[in-house]
Amino acid sequence: MKHARILLIASAIVVTGCAQPPEPVPLGPGFSGTNGSLGAPGAALGAGTLPGTQISDTILFTVDQSTLGADAIATLDQQVNWLTQNASLPVLIEGHADERGTGEYNLALGASRASAVRNYMVSQGVPDTRISIITYGRERPVATCADESCWSQNRRAVTVVTGVVGS
Repeated sequence: MKHARILLIASAIVVTGCAQPPEPVPLGPGFSGTNGSLGAPGAALGAGTLPGTQISDTILFTVDQSTLGADAIATLDQQVNWLTQNASLPVLIEGHADERGTGEYNLALGASRASAVRNYMVSQGVPDTRISIITYGRERPVATCADESCWSQNRRAVTVVTGVVGS
C-alpha cells in the first residue's frame, strides 16, 4: 500500500510537470496575438514619444483596471491629433501588466488595456484599420522591482508607430 501511494504521488508529479502550457486567451478582432513570448524584435518598451514630437507614447493604468483616466485621455487626445495629421501611418497598441497575477490573467488584462486605447482612438475618428493591438501581459516590464514604484510603470499601453514617418 505504501509503495502504491508513492507511485501514485510520483506519477502525479510527472504528469503535472509535463503539462502543456495554457492556450492563448481568445481576445477578439484586432488582436495580433501572443502566447506571452516577447514578440517582434525592436518593438517599443514604452516611456518614449511619438516620432518627432514630445507626445508620450505611453498610457498608464491603475491596478487591475483598463479604464482610461483623465491623464490618459489627455495624452490620447494628443496622440489622436498627431495620427490625424499623419493619416497614412499605422500603429500598434501594446498592452502590458505588472508581474503580479497569473500569466493568463495578465495577458487578458494587457489586451483589455490595448483595446481601451484602440476603442478611444476609433471613437475620436482614427480608422480602426490603422490600429492593431497586441498583449504582452507581464512579459515586457520597463521597471523591475518588488514594489509599487515599478509596478505602476508596467501597467501601461504603448502606441507604436509601425509605418515610416514622411513616406
